[in-house]
This record gives sequence, structure tokens and C-alpha cells, in this order.
Amino acid sequence: MATITVPVPDNLYREMEHFSWVKWSEVARNSIWKRLIFEKYIRSGELSDEDMEFCDKIDWHPVDELSLREEFVQKLQDLKKETPIKVKDISQIFDGA
Repeated sequence: MATITVPVPDNLYREMEHFSWVKWSEVARNSIWKRLIFEKYIRSGELSDEDMEFCDKIDWHPVDELSLREEFVQKLQDLKKETPIKVKDISQIFDGA
């Protein structure tokens, strides 16, 4: 297995020392995998079984990194302008009241 060295500023290193239980090499490794998977997903729109297994393990999916489509943002803004329906009881929500 190859090894890399990542220089960090002294103040960041001091902050990292407060979290002695964190395996920083694992954090870096997962971040690199995420970036590689994201780039592959952007190009192909697909994930390999191995990539999907990794994503499931860390509860992440490349689509999480994509920005919202403009039409969806507009729809949310339009819904925000609507007057909310007031109910006295939660059952009214399902009654269509």
C-alpha cells in the first residue's frame, strides 16, 4: 500500500490533536474515495458495485453533492409563498380539510 504525506498548517494540526480518537488517515482516504467516485459518477451517471458498497458503508451518495436544479429551487420558492393551511388536529391533514 502506498503512503502519502499531507502537510497541514500548525494551527490546524493543533486543532486536530484535540480529536485524538479520529483516524485522520481514514478521513483522508474516505475523502479521496468520495472524490474519485463523484468524478466517475459525473462522467457516467453510474456506480460500480464496489463504489456502491463504499457509499452504503459511509451513508453517502454522489448525488448528495449535486446542486439543486433551478426549476426545483423555483418550485420550492413558489411553495414558500403559499399560505399554510391551519389545522386543529393532525387527523385533519389526512381528511383533506
